Amino acid sequence: MMEPVEIVITEEHEKGRIDKVLTDINADWSRTQIQQWVKDGAVLVNEKTVKPNYKVKNGDIIEVIEPEAVELDIVAEDLNLEIVYEDADVLVVNKPRGMVVHPAPGHASGTLVNGLMHQVKDLSGINGVMRPGIVHRIDKDTSGLLMVAKNDQAHISLVDQLVEKSVTRVYTALVHGHIPHDQGTIDAPIGRDSKDRQSMTVTDKGKHAITHFKVLDRFGDFTLVECRLETGRTHQIRVHMKYIGYPLAGDPKYGPKKTIDFDGQVLHAGTVGFKHPRTGDYMEFTQPLPNDFKTLIEKIK
Repeated sequence: MMEPVEIVITEEHEKGRIDKVLTDINADWSRTQIQQWVKDGAVLVNEKTVKPNYKVKNGDIIEVIEPEAVELDIVAEDLNLEIVYEDADVLVVNKPRGMVVHPAPGHASGTLVNGLMHQVKDLSGINGVMRPGIVHRIDKDTSGLLMVAKNDQAHISLVDQLVEKSVTRVYTALVHGHIPHDQGTIDAPIGRDSKDRQSMTVTDKGKHAITHFKVLDRFGDFTLVECRLETGRTHQIRVHMKYIGYPLAGDPKYGPKKTIDFDGQVLHAGTVGFKHPRTGDYMEFTQPLPNDFKTLIEKIK
């Protein structure tokens, strides 16, 4: 077990349900998680167990004994991944739309990691057995390029480049609406949505986030844009484009429902560029739009 997290309740949260209060305090926890931990006796109030609907009081001392993550046995699967570049240190893989990046409860197989375990002999171990080699992620329904580290030295280098904002990440997105200006920059912090813990939103309490965009084409009620990430927050492009009034087409979480015949947001990570961890040479890779993306554009035209 991990060391208990101790929280002292103040007037700000008094009379709130314990599951909601704890997720407001720690955005990494979900209400479902907290409710289960309360039932399991892993959440103590004044050294005693409580029920999930307990309403906290000013001065309550809460101990949260966060369980260790359960590591799954990752099964190597032949998923015929498209690896566009590979050497002794790194590889670049073109993830298809609809594929989850790494295993998690409910997605123990069919993920990018399952496929990598079959096709690649060695992967960085820094992120543990659940996420070998995974340096960054893209959403399940986003297609495109991902960097993968094959050893710990390469992993550290790529993560450092992400932190330094020196990695090139360019996406193509189809958004609702007619964007009148040809380019722009969205500088707005992103954090967990207090009303929906499974979603992200622009909030003053969020982390610094910048997206640069330029218009590639306009089709009546839709605009095709190129988005260049300066930072890499969860759902960044999806949240930022919604924030300025042009949500991604097909986005089940942040966009209008059932407006196009497409399963998920229309978003493709088409370009990734970085300095090679060993040589220091800049490398850049580009992957064209997948066929379903191109077909949709033709239909809209």
